[in-house]
Amino acid sequence: MRWDDRFASRTSFMSRSTVREILKLTAKPEVISFAGGLPAPELFPVERIREAADTVLQERGREVLQYSTSEGMPELRSWIAQSLSHGSFQMSPDNILILSGSQQALDFVGRVLLNERDTVIVENPTYVGMLSAWKPYDLHFSPVATDADGIIMDELGALLQRESAKLLYAIPSFQNPQGTTLSRERRVQLADLLIEHDLPMYEDDPYGELYFTEEKLPSVLEMEVARRGATSIDECNVIYAGTFSKVLIPGLRVGWVAAAFPVIDKMVQVKQAADLHTSTLSQFITYEVLRDSEFFTQHVMNLRKVYRQRRDLMLSSMAQYFPEEVTWTTPAGGLFTMVTLPDHMNAAHVLQEAIKHNVAFVPGADFFIGNTGKNTFRLNYSNSREERIVEGIQRIGAVLKAMMVRG
Repeated sequence: MRWDDRFASRTSFMSRSTVREILKLTAKPEVISFAGGLPAPELFPVERIREAADTVLQERGREVLQYSTSEGMPELRSWIAQSLSHGSFQMSPDNILILSGSQQALDFVGRVLLNERDTVIVENPTYVGMLSAWKPYDLHFSPVATDADGIIMDELGALLQRESAKLLYAIPSFQNPQGTTLSRERRVQLADLLIEHDLPMYEDDPYGELYFTEEKLPSVLEMEVARRGATSIDECNVIYAGTFSKVLIPGLRVGWVAAAFPVIDKMVQVKQAADLHTSTLSQFITYEVLRDSEFFTQHVMNLRKVYRQRRDLMLSSMAQYFPEEVTWTTPAGGLFTMVTLPDHMNAAHVLQEAIKHNVAFVPGADFFIGNTGKNTFRLNYSNSREERIVEGIQRIGAVLKAMMVRG
């Protein structure tokens, strides 16, 4: 059987994830990898997770090992809804769907909203996992320029005057891959544009709680609520997705999405067809940890502290060891910084040399729409201990200097 002749035409738009393929190459312990978007495993609350698992199995064992509702555990949905409520705006648990990681939200939103050849506006560069999820729909990805403060609103406004889009996708806080953050002023402007053009937005917020500043910026959803005077997300255009993978542990695979009820209702139908429901045991363990608010608050504060220290160390190491022609972003939170090389350099070629020195990163080209970004690469600072950050950056710096000398 020639299976290649039997595949659906949409599979021609599918490919393996560059990031995950690089992770295979860097599995050797001697390789210092800044490639994956991985939280620090030494900060996983292993003992607290074990205690939570013991508790839910002892107290509700038969329930947590049984099939569950597609919408998700009611107590967990209520916890999320309450965390998103403020003042007169009250999020209902009916507007929350628990998912098998926030990547599943991307998959499901694609299924319920996108038709072939629809136009989707994206930051440039953008999250490669979104591209993997939505490329099979043969979409037109319309890129909008960004700078250190996120999407350039004049560019977005002009784009919306020129063409009609089905959806805007963005990561406003600590964007993957750039690590940049949409400023408060631009969040207000974006909310106004969503309202003016009646444009749906997918606000992806996996890193929002990992901020290194004194306070957290309001989400675009919160800005839209304020501009509308809304009391319910049913009045809003934003679909807001989050996850517990970055602030708890990724292995439980528990994410969520908040949206107007018609969107949630359709996504529940997709959920029932895809995998029935998210792991019951994972949901109960997650909720058991979350309801211990003192522990969870302290845990997240510790993550912010450690990741801020690692960011600072990576940035100072690049300043010390990278050639002066190289620049990078300064993230105010999250897991990543993006490096820009001189225009003539190709980060994929740099990676080939870096691997020989047992250090790795992700070349930036796959994150970009259009034939650009080849001179960029993404670095992750959360997953490496301090001594490996310094050593890894020193190795990359030596490779860059040698390649520049060779021309």
